[in-house]
Amino acid sequence: MHYRLLSVFFAVATAPLGCFAILLAPRWDYVKVKHAWEAVPENWESVGIPSAGTIINLHLALKPHHEKALVTALYEEQVAELVMSHPDTLKLVESWLKFHGVPPSSISVSHGGNWLTLTGVSVSKANDLLGASYKIYRHAETKEHIIRTLGYSLPAALHGHVQTVAPTTYFASPRMSWRAPRKRSGGAAAGLVRATSGNLVTTLLGRADDDALPFLRWLYNSATYVPAATDRNMLGIAGFNQEYPNPLDLITFMDRFHSPGTGATYTVVQVNNGGYDPNKPGLEASVDVQYTSGMAYPTPIVYYSSGNGPDGVDDEYLSWLDYMLNLDETDIPQTISMSYAWYEAVLPLDYARTMCDLFMQLGARGVSVLVASGDDGVGKGDCITDGNVRFRPMFPASCPWVTSVGGTEGGTDPEENPEVAADVSGGGFSEYFKRPYYQENAMAIFFETLGNQYHGFYNATSRGYPDVAAQALFIGIIAGGEYEVIEGTSCSAPIVAGIIALLNDFRISQGKRPLGFLNPLLYGIARAGLNDITSGSNPGCNTDGFSAVVGWDPVTGLGSLDFEHLRHIANILP
Repeated sequence: MHYRLLSVFFAVATAPLGCFAILLAPRWDYVKVKHAWEAVPENWESVGIPSAGTIINLHLALKPHHEKALVTALYEEQVAELVMSHPDTLKLVESWLKFHGVPPSSISVSHGGNWLTLTGVSVSKANDLLGASYKIYRHAETKEHIIRTLGYSLPAALHGHVQTVAPTTYFASPRMSWRAPRKRSGGAAAGLVRATSGNLVTTLLGRADDDALPFLRWLYNSATYVPAATDRNMLGIAGFNQEYPNPLDLITFMDRFHSPGTGATYTVVQVNNGGYDPNKPGLEASVDVQYTSGMAYPTPIVYYSSGNGPDGVDDEYLSWLDYMLNLDETDIPQTISMSYAWYEAVLPLDYARTMCDLFMQLGARGVSVLVASGDDGVGKGDCITDGNVRFRPMFPASCPWVTSVGGTEGGTDPEENPEVAADVSGGGFSEYFKRPYYQENAMAIFFETLGNQYHGFYNATSRGYPDVAAQALFIGIIAGGEYEVIEGTSCSAPIVAGIIALLNDFRISQGKRPLGFLNPLLYGIARAGLNDITSGSNPGCNTDGFSAVVGWDPVTGLGSLDFEHLRHIANILP
């Protein structure tokens, strides 16, 4: 087994100018703990120490100097200037690196000056630099091997500037947002018949899982729209964990459920040694590619297969974000779907904030990012923390700069079988991120309805999620030539991403810019184009969970999308 390369990301914050007196005489020998776990995180075990010859690459992510301006300029195009770090911050970090003998020739800058990459640093040097003790850890279930440290320190002079270093104490293994798949039970569900108008006629109150795609196109009112800007509009899919789609499966899926798209295909971009083996199709990759294609055909689909670097020890998630943010304007997709999630609590706070900041930068570049909200309701297990129940929020759904997608079911008849919340729908309130401005009014109304229920189980002043929702149950896919039925919000996210891609297509075809960061629009004028979900709940943590109510709720957000209504709203926007 070889362990040669490791990526470490530093996020450097910008302190007020008055604090830069420390530049005159920094004490690099006065260090303080930045982050540490009390014990090895759950499901991981130490299996050894990296060899003396192990070489690592250090990636330093510098926090934007104009972060507040970036937040308020999420529809603006001058992103490069806003994400740059303060020049004094960069000087301070470079002084620290020079003190530790890191040669300037090993330092490169990207992202408009807010990322540094140090190449060819030994693990022993990284241990000295960070006061760390890197070891090799193995995951008990996946058998994945990573190089991490249980804690690290930085000079006190850097604590106001360095937000995070990764991978250091980040141990999370991502949860793919789908439940265990099950084979189709022939004839168990009621069927649907396609009418010549493109609508669907229900034979009973239910629907067949093998008619999911035409049902969705009817339910979300997008069946008659034909994309017109396919030469300028793209939809990207974030792929991790060696999950790959299969082109023949996509052809089979489209031929069976949307015959005009029989010739559908996708492009694979391998990021940081991400692989691609279509002979081993994964369920996650299959549902992502098939339902984005099915909803948005013939919009070009790009599947980003992100890896851990040439020797399997890099951070594939920060590497993917780094790659996306370095794309030219003509290469970056206008819509991105991501169906991977972690419990917030397993991520170091500063690491989560760094990732969230990078999602914000994507939004500022005109990208609409849709992420699955998770499948455990308000949390899995008893959720006991320090003797009390505390709901378990999911990330990146809890990041305020993405659009989080919850799950629904039903909807075949507005009166007899309306769309309701699916019990798998992840939802709740962040422990890390404060409530964003665009949620203030919607959440105030929700808390009036909730009252004192679950008081103390969640953070009532923070970001609530999801933002919207879509079907999450009885979703049929083709994987390895076989028909499978899966469920979860990882089905919901690509469905919504497909609808958003259609809206971006419409705007681009009209000579307008894409929608970009969606949430202020969804909580504002676009709310009139959403179907409010008012029934159902998301049980978890041995509770009934939250209930879907009139208005926003932490089960289905603002509701599901009506494409035609949203298209008319998008048409009146500048």
